[in-house]
Amino acid sequence: MSKDNNMIRVRGANTHNLKDVSLDIPRDQLVVFTGVSGSGKSSLAFGTLYAEAQRRYLDSVSPYARRLFNQMSVPEVDSIDGLPPAVALQQQRGGSSTRSSVGSVTTLSNLLRMLFSRAGDYPKNQSIIYAEGFSPNTPQGACEKCHGLGSVFEVTEKTMVPDDSLTIRERAVASWPLAWQGQNQRDILVSMGYNVDIPWRELPKKQRDWILFTDETPSAPVYPGLSPEQTVKAIARNQPPDYMGTFIGAKAYVFKTFSTTQSALMKKRVSQYMISATCPLCHGKRLKKESLSVTFEGKDIAEISRLPMLALAEIFGKHSKTPAGKTQTEKNIIRQRISSDIYARIQVMLDLGLGYLNLERSTPTLSPGELQRLRLATQVHSNLFGVVYVLDEPSAGLHPADTRALLHILDKLKAAGNSIFVVEHELEVIRHADWIVDVGPEAGENGGHILYSGPLKGFNKIKGSHTSAFLFQNKKPADHTLRNPNGMLSLRGASRHNLKNVDADFPLGVVTCVTGISGSGKSSLVSQVLVELLAASLGQKTDPEIDNQNDAPVDEILPISGSITSGLEKISRLVVVDQRPIGRTPRSNLATYTGLFDHVRSRFANTPLAKKRKYDAGRFSFNVAKGRCPHCQGEGFVMVELLFLPSVYTPCPTCGGTRYQKETLEVTYKGKNISEVLQMTVEEACNFFDEDPQIYRALDILREVGLGYLRLGQAATELSGGEAQRIKLATELQKSQKGSSVYVLDEPTTGLHPSDVERLLVQLNTLADAGNTIILVEHDMQVIAQSDWIIDIGPGAGDQGGKIVFTGTPEDLAKHPSSKTAPFLKDYLR
Repeated sequence: MSKDNNMIRVRGANTHNLKDVSLDIPRDQLVVFTGVSGSGKSSLAFGTLYAEAQRRYLDSVSPYARRLFNQMSVPEVDSIDGLPPAVALQQQRGGSSTRSSVGSVTTLSNLLRMLFSRAGDYPKNQSIIYAEGFSPNTPQGACEKCHGLGSVFEVTEKTMVPDDSLTIRERAVASWPLAWQGQNQRDILVSMGYNVDIPWRELPKKQRDWILFTDETPSAPVYPGLSPEQTVKAIARNQPPDYMGTFIGAKAYVFKTFSTTQSALMKKRVSQYMISATCPLCHGKRLKKESLSVTFEGKDIAEISRLPMLALAEIFGKHSKTPAGKTQTEKNIIRQRISSDIYARIQVMLDLGLGYLNLERSTPTLSPGELQRLRLATQVHSNLFGVVYVLDEPSAGLHPADTRALLHILDKLKAAGNSIFVVEHELEVIRHADWIVDVGPEAGENGGHILYSGPLKGFNKIKGSHTSAFLFQNKKPADHTLRNPNGMLSLRGASRHNLKNVDADFPLGVVTCVTGISGSGKSSLVSQVLVELLAASLGQKTDPEIDNQNDAPVDEILPISGSITSGLEKISRLVVVDQRPIGRTPRSNLATYTGLFDHVRSRFANTPLAKKRKYDAGRFSFNVAKGRCPHCQGEGFVMVELLFLPSVYTPCPTCGGTRYQKETLEVTYKGKNISEVLQMTVEEACNFFDEDPQIYRALDILREVGLGYLRLGQAATELSGGEAQRIKLATELQKSQKGSSVYVLDEPTTGLHPSDVERLLVQLNTLADAGNTIILVEHDMQVIAQSDWIIDIGPGAGDQGGKIVFTGTPEDLAKHPSSKTAPFLKDYLR
C-alpha cells in the first residue's frame, strides 16, 4: 500500500469554527488532536471525521433502521477520502436509570448470569434457572416484593405528620394535597365525626392509624363552611349536602400520586413523605430467593456482583485455567470457558485503573471519565479491525499513574490494526502520539486553523502554539509563595465507601489539593463527607451527589459518618462548584445562569425605540410570550417528524431561528438586536460591552476562566461538565468576597488546556488571597504544584485506598517515598 493510500484526506472542513481546513491524517496510528479549549479540535475529530463516518454508515442501512440511531448533524466539509468506519467514545454522564450498571455497560453481568445458570452450584433437587432468572430487571428474576429495586418505599406517621402538635384543620397531615383537595379531606372527616380541632397527638391511636393507613374509600356528605356542630345538625336533619366527597387515606394518596402523576413537581412533593428501606424479602439483593440459592465459590450472584474487580480477577483467574486431573464434565467446561472470558475482560479494566469498581455500581454514580474507560475496555475485547476509534479526553479524571495504563490499552487497539484519534490536553498523551494535529491558535472565532500536523519531532518549531510551549517546557512553572493558614477545619471519623474512620485537617485561607490515584477515595472524602457535614453544620442545603432523574425518594443505603470538630467559627458559607449541568433544557444558557442576561435586557429596554413602544425588559426574554416568536415559543427551532426516519430539528420558519418576534428584533442596541447579542461569543461580547462596567466585569471573568469561546446564548445542554463547572465558578467570582467562604471543586481542570489551567489558577488564587479557603480534588500537576497544602490519599484504589498517605507542602510531597503522586510531581517540579 502506498503511503498516500494510508492517509485520510480532509478537504474544505468548515464545521463550527473551522476555517476551510484541509489536511492529511495517517491511518493505523495514534493521532492526538490538541489546542486550547474551544479551538476547534472536537469540531474536526467529532463534528467532521466521526460525523462523516457515521453518515456514510447510516446511508447503507434501511430508512427504518436509521430512525433508531441518534444521528449527528451532517458535517460541513467538501470531501473526505480514505475514511474507515468509526466508533466514538465520548465523555458523557452516566445513564439516567439506576438499573444501568457497570455490569450491564461491560456485558459482564450477562456472562455472570450465564455462568450461574449453567455452571452454578444448585441446592439438591432444584431445577435449572435460565440466565434471565438471575437478572433483577426481568419478571423471572426480580424479587416479588421490591420488583428488583432492592429497596421498598414506605411512609410512616412521622413522615406524614411531622408536627403532631397541630390539629387536622391546621394541616397536621402534611402529606395530603394542598388547597381545595386537602380541605375536602378535612371536611369529609368532620362529616364522619372526627375531631379536627384537637392536636393530632391527642386523637386515639386507632383513629390516627385509620386516617393515615386505611385502604377504604368511603363517601360522605360535605358541607363546606359549616362548623363541626352545624355539620352534625345538617346530617341529622338530612340537609342536602353541597356534594358527596370520597375519602382517601394519607398513605394511599402518597403512593397513588407518586405512581400515576405526570407532574414532576407533584411527584417531588409527595416523595418527601416517603422513605426508602432495604427490602425485607431479598435483603437488598433484588432477586427471588430461588435465584439467590444458586452459588459460585460459595457466593450468590448478588454477593459476587458487589465485589471489586480486583477480587473478581482473583476468583475467575483460577477458574479460567483447565484444572489438571479434573474430569472435564460439561459443567466444568462451561465454567472454565465463561470464567476465562470474564477474566480477560476484567484484566483490561484493571489495566485502565478501574479495579475498585464493582458490577453492581449504577452508572449515574460514575464520572464521565470512568464511563468512557468502561466502554473503551469493552471495545478492546471486541477485537474489531480497521476501525477509527475517536476518543474524547480519555485521560479525564485519571491520575498520571493510570494514564500510562491507558496509553498501553490504546497501543493494544492500534496494534490490532485500528486508527486511534484522541482529543486531548494531557501532555503525556500528546508526547506518546505518533501524529499531532494542533488546532488554534486561540478559541472560538480566533481558532479553527491547523497550526501543525505531523509527528512530535518538528512540533517544537511551531511558534504561536500554546501546546508546543507547554510540551517542550518553553514555559516554566510559575513561582508560588506559600500562604500561611489562619486555622484548621478538622474532620474526624470520616467514613463512606472505602474511607474507614479517617481524620483530616484542611487549612483555612489557603489552597489545598486532595490527590491520589483514581478510586482512592478523594471525592468520597471531599465532595461527599466534607461537603455534607459542613453544609449540615452551617445550616445549608446540599443537592444529592447524584441527580435523581427517576424522581425516586432519597435512598438512605449509603451511610455517612464523621464530625467537624473545629474551625467552623471561621467559616460563613460553603460553595460547591461541581460539574453538574447548569440546566436541563436549551432555555437555560450561559447568559441566563450568570445573571448577565438581566442586565443586557435592561439595556435594550432603555433604548429610545423600546421606551417609545413601552417595551420592558421582559419583552427581550425568549421565555416570556410577549416578545418571543409565537411559533417556536422562543426555542428557535421546530421538530419535523419524518416517516421512517429520526425526527429532525430545523430553524423555525417564522423567526428564522432568532427566537423573537419581528417587532422585538427591530429594537437595536449599538446596532445589534437581542438575537445577535445572544449569538456573540464571550470574547466578542467583551469588546461590544467594553464601556458598560456592570456587563463587562461578568464577561471578563468568564473569559478569564477560559470560556471566551462560548456563545452567550449557548444552550446548557451543549455544555460539557467542565464548562458548566467554570460557569458556576465565574458566577461566584462576580460576587463580593467576604473572605470566609469554603470553595470545593472536584477536578476543575477537566477539559482544560494547560494555558487555560494557568488562567483558572489566577482566579482561584484571587479567591484565596481574599481570605477564602479553596479545597480541590485534582490530578493535574500544574495545579498540585501551585497549591499551598496537599492531602494525598491512597496508597491504592478501592479497598487498597481510603487512607491519608501524606499531608504537607508540594515540595515535601515530591520527596515522599510511598505516594504514587510523588514521582510525577517531582518530574514536574524538576
